[in-house]
Amino acid sequence: MNKTVNVGLLGFGTVGGGTARILLEQEDLLSRRTGTSIRLAKICDKDIISDRGFSVPPGVLTQDLGDILDNPDIDIFVELIGGIEPARSFILQAIKNGKHVVTANKALLATHGYEIFKAAAGAGVEVAFEASVGGGIPVIKALKEGLVANRFHTIMGIMNGTANYILSEMTEKGKEFKEVLSQAQELGYAELDPTYDVEGIDTAHKLAIMATIAFGSPVSLDDVYTEGISRISPMDISFAKDLGYRIKLLAITREQPDGIELRVHPTMVPSDHLLAQVGGAYNAFYLIGDFAGKVLMYGLGAGQRPTGSAVAADVVDIARNIVHGAQRRVDPLGIPFDRLSPLKKAPMDNLSSRYYFRFSVLDRPGVLAKISGILGDQGISIASVVQEGRDRTGSVPIVMLTHEAMEKRVRAALDVIDRLDVVSDATMVIRMEDLHAIEGN
Repeated sequence: MNKTVNVGLLGFGTVGGGTARILLEQEDLLSRRTGTSIRLAKICDKDIISDRGFSVPPGVLTQDLGDILDNPDIDIFVELIGGIEPARSFILQAIKNGKHVVTANKALLATHGYEIFKAAAGAGVEVAFEASVGGGIPVIKALKEGLVANRFHTIMGIMNGTANYILSEMTEKGKEFKEVLSQAQELGYAELDPTYDVEGIDTAHKLAIMATIAFGSPVSLDDVYTEGISRISPMDISFAKDLGYRIKLLAITREQPDGIELRVHPTMVPSDHLLAQVGGAYNAFYLIGDFAGKVLMYGLGAGQRPTGSAVAADVVDIARNIVHGAQRRVDPLGIPFDRLSPLKKAPMDNLSSRYYFRFSVLDRPGVLAKISGILGDQGISIASVVQEGRDRTGSVPIVMLTHEAMEKRVRAALDVIDRLDVVSDATMVIRMEDLHAIEGN
């Protein structure tokens, strides 16, 4: 038996509890698969009294983080408290002390990842973060290793289970956003403050991490154009279904001639595409590589057991490297830190897409012609128009689908349209992705 690898875990909440349970209950299995002993030596948390549903060996629980950070016998520091501070400081201290790091902290990596990875490169230690994106879906490992020989035409995904659950329920049952959100909170799918989930911020964190790996350029949260789903109505979902689409909160990144696209927003996806079939709280990652072709990864993107499984997998990877003396065999970002290139970001204004518009207008003669004229002035060509009777507010909804149009021209046109005295509410805009055409490229 090789060297025992000692693990110190910070955070004994949902994910921390799942990770601890796996490392304790699967200890024999992991030992057989790795040829070494992986020992959960310390768990640090403010609450070391509450019952987590399983037993912890005597002497493992502590409220003193120094028992991990300052303990020379701890090889791997696992951070599972989340948030920016003090998690950032603790991770940097662990790196300074020569410890390898495992984290599920997507918000921290999307905002301070460059600093952390630079420190790790200088110290010659590992930083692993599979659990930060996709829960139990090994998409980070796929990008860094399994698909390393590919340039990526497109990476997109449904990366937030809360948002996907809400949109799925609205689609299947015709419910309002607020009603489904309340239901999601009761079921534990949504936090009391759901802002990060429903406004796309959580998804943007994950996209920033994936794009950094895929393109070898540091991407932060500020680089990602982000919209959420809180304005989506049953009316939009009904129109989408009638037109042959489903609405999903998609994260999308592509390498374009003018830079890398980075965007998160509600998107109309063809109903017969695999991504449109991903329902409930599930996640899916859709990657198109120049040699591997189309790859779809699907599974639970959050939760104690799936996320704990991903954390444990990172611990095992690092443990294998330790016992074979092969630290940083695979760089944390899949590319040596000194080979990262500056980000060249494609301006959102330059995006070319098809669009769904839903205008709320007063029932007066000439309204449709006026709106069409303003769109025409910006070179926006209309593909189809649907007009129905008055809604509950007395306004008339008009839906238009466009041909390919440039984002900045769309914004310029809507800025004029939304100020018309016959328009009673801000225009609903949803971008459309013709995924079948993308796959043909």
